[in-house]
Amino acid sequence: MMKRFMDDYKSESFDILVIGGGITGAAVAYDAASRGLSVALVEKNDFGWATSAATSKVIHGGLRYLKTFEFGLVRESLNERRIMGNIAPNFVYPTPFMFVNPTFVMKVGLFVYDFLAFDKKFTWDKSKKIPNHYPLSREEVIERVPNVKREGLQGARVYYDSLNIFPERLTLTFLKSAIHYGARVSNYTKVEDFFTTEGNKVSGIVVRDLVNNRSHTIKGKLTINCSGPWADIVLKLAKKGDSQDKIRRSEGIHLIVKNLINNQAVGTMTKTGHFFLIPWRGYSLIGTTDKEYPGTPDDYHVTRQSIQELLDTVNKDFGNNNPLQYQDVLFSYGGLRPLLDTKGEDVHTITRKYEIYDHSDEGLPGLITAEGGKYTTSRNLAQNVLKMVEKRMGRKLGKCITHKQRLIGCEIKDINEFIDSIKKENSDFKNMTVEYLGRNYGTEYDKILTLARQDKKLAEIVNDDGEILAQVVYAVREEMAQSLADIVLRRTGIGTLGNPGKEVLEKVAAIAAQELNWDASRISREIEEVERILQIPKA
Repeated sequence: MMKRFMDDYKSESFDILVIGGGITGAAVAYDAASRGLSVALVEKNDFGWATSAATSKVIHGGLRYLKTFEFGLVRESLNERRIMGNIAPNFVYPTPFMFVNPTFVMKVGLFVYDFLAFDKKFTWDKSKKIPNHYPLSREEVIERVPNVKREGLQGARVYYDSLNIFPERLTLTFLKSAIHYGARVSNYTKVEDFFTTEGNKVSGIVVRDLVNNRSHTIKGKLTINCSGPWADIVLKLAKKGDSQDKIRRSEGIHLIVKNLINNQAVGTMTKTGHFFLIPWRGYSLIGTTDKEYPGTPDDYHVTRQSIQELLDTVNKDFGNNNPLQYQDVLFSYGGLRPLLDTKGEDVHTITRKYEIYDHSDEGLPGLITAEGGKYTTSRNLAQNVLKMVEKRMGRKLGKCITHKQRLIGCEIKDINEFIDSIKKENSDFKNMTVEYLGRNYGTEYDKILTLARQDKKLAEIVNDDGEILAQVVYAVREEMAQSLADIVLRRTGIGTLGNPGKEVLEKVAAIAAQELNWDASRISREIEEVERILQIPKA
């Protein structure tokens, strides 16, 4: 069970304080706790709500980084892709990516990509082996993707990366794994200041519990800033506003539209990079963009202009007889990538390497910042953060184990056998419900079915994936959901394909209200907020 430690915080001190509940913070908390350190993690909003939720839902090996000769980053990414498939077998699946009209350089790059992924077949689950790339003729491309533009079409190359079917839940699973080893976590807990001691040593953080509207000082030996696009803003708090730290932020948006492709992703080059149409839950996910965002992260939102620009890009290569229109967009979401500030470079060419900074040299001992990076390499980033922690603490820690064991709830040797067996064992539920729960909740799926058996109303199916109302109860009781948005966007997939309709939102809100003691006014506000989030931008 996940429980907000701020609800009954008793002034405990910790070895490690982690600021930020995205995938980076979650991975750091997990690695630190698994080595025996006492850990507290705070997140100002909900876990995985920002950049970690704004992904293309791909765990990728970084093919495009070959263009800038970042062979080390590609090798790291490929290795972490394999590890992520091993430790989270129910979330991560090898998927073919068809790249249309590849350049000569890309064709060569794909051979290098295969070479650097020399260990891609060494998977714990044998069904997760990734094959080498192969070519397709013009005719084969048209057969597989009838909607592709014919003009100028020469052929394609097909290579493999991995689909991450529910990034928000995978981030949550890293947190659950941290909790398993004793970490304390709390969402809706905002850092307002730093607690310093003699020598300007950062010895804790001052936070506001936004749920209970109380302020607390949490003491810790080391504080690790994993706040992503907010990293420089958090640093200014530590430096009392006297800071020139500035990260660059790149906007990446995604669109959900009707199904345009089959079981493979399809992509092509653009002037500023590339885009893909990715199969997801019977729909097509289009992404992504890479455009500098000059504003503050708290003010960020997806605009109509950004959506139209992406649609125009897609229609240049797809939509042979039926180009996508603005009204075809069912849902749009976006986020900001924190990038290392390389002066003068366009954001789409800036490295996706991460950096780990020890602020002792800046007169702030006790503070570390992890900056940049990407979802795929987050586990290894955390491992490298712990190397610096070991150095700062002046003592040897246990070896990293996060690459050697499956995450909590992911203890599955063969995903196909697992899904087949739980379908047979739970024949009182529809196969689609059992399969959805098995893949997105792993070995914890049965807890949801138990709730549904205890209360038949909770067995009601609310969408085409087979999701049921019991997941709402589970989200509140077991997974720290505090709002309707937490439930429909990050604990379940009820809202991630677009607005499920007023009737469904009202049913979900009514159950959440019983669990969280909401009155009628709060229910209305929660529904209005979710409808606002799910609304396609008009401007």
